[in-house]
Amino acid sequence: MKLLHTMLRVADLDKSIAFYTEQLGMQLLRKTDFPGGKFTLAFLGYGSEKENTVLELTHNWDTSEYDLGTAYGHIAIGVEDVYVTCERVREKGGSVVREPGPMLHGSTVLAFVEDPDGYKVELLSVDF
Repeated sequence: MKLLHTMLRVADLDKSIAFYTEQLGMQLLRKTDFPGGKFTLAFLGYGSEKENTVLELTHNWDTSEYDLGTAYGHIAIGVEDVYVTCERVREKGGSVVREPGPMLHGSTVLAFVEDPDGYKVELLSVDF
């Protein structure tokens, strides 16, 4: 078995693709319109879908806003330098909602940024 992808519903697909590619360094792997269902799927990641778990963005053409709910937490992305990544997000107009630093009650360095739809993305320092 293999985890294939995580799906997020987004209000503005172009804005969301720009956030994940320009601010977080993902690649747009594929994008498909489904006119009969009035939706578009975009798959993004740090490598091919065959070898990596990816992020699926779903844009329903007739929906401009979503309720994020209370059960959703966040997605996590490992980065070489949380501080540098947060600075890049800020420079490109993104929102850092938890400044980089050690985890409360631990030593892991992390930060949280927010995508255009308000989804939280945890950035964790990882040795590659």
